[in-house]
Amino acid sequence: MRKINPGQIVVFSVLLLLALLFGIGTARILFGGLAPGDFRGLILVVSAIVASYAYALLLHRVFLALWPLRPGEIPEGSRQEFVYHVYLLFYLILFYPVMRSGFVPVPLMRVFYQALGARLGANTYSSGIILDPTFVQMGRDCIVGQYALVVPHVIEGHRLAHYPIRIGNNVTIGAHAVVLSDVTIGDDAIVATGAVVKKGTRIGPGEVWGGVPAVLLQAPE
Repeated sequence: MRKINPGQIVVFSVLLLLALLFGIGTARILFGGLAPGDFRGLILVVSAIVASYAYALLLHRVFLALWPLRPGEIPEGSRQEFVYHVYLLFYLILFYPVMRSGFVPVPLMRVFYQALGARLGANTYSSGIILDPTFVQMGRDCIVGQYALVVPHVIEGHRLAHYPIRIGNNVTIGAHAVVLSDVTIGDDAIVATGAVVKKGTRIGPGEVWGGVPAVLLQAPE
């Protein structure tokens, strides 16, 4: 694993501070005029947290729009590595706790993943965790089961890379399954509960895959 350097921490800290300042300011503008009472402080704190997350999402997207994180290998000491580590700090500090909490309702998590850049078709939801959402594309009518992982990144020692995951329409990914980077899943396919789909796997339309590592269990009729 590569070390995050002080410059990357400073850039993230400045963006986080801006999000907090904007969030607190927005909460004061919207609710600062409430009459003193038992719930005024609670409303101000909750609204400040929600607004700060919203601004953090916006600043995260603006940062990536200005300095895109591209698919493929990330060389050591490169600008892409700098961008990745700032991006990673957003996730470690702000976004992963939301993804892993299980507290946010699934329909709202769909909006959250879309705000992070995931391309999700109509009626597609995840009660698992979609890591690196900007590298994930899913069609319509898909479901990612509870505690499943969709993982577009590769972290192997000092190797670091992102390869997109593309999932078609009406795909089911079972609970506790893991789908690794550079995987393509065709329409109407099923990944069984607990399966681990290796990097670079191509799952055809209508196929059923399962096991560790996942193999073809049933071909389409």
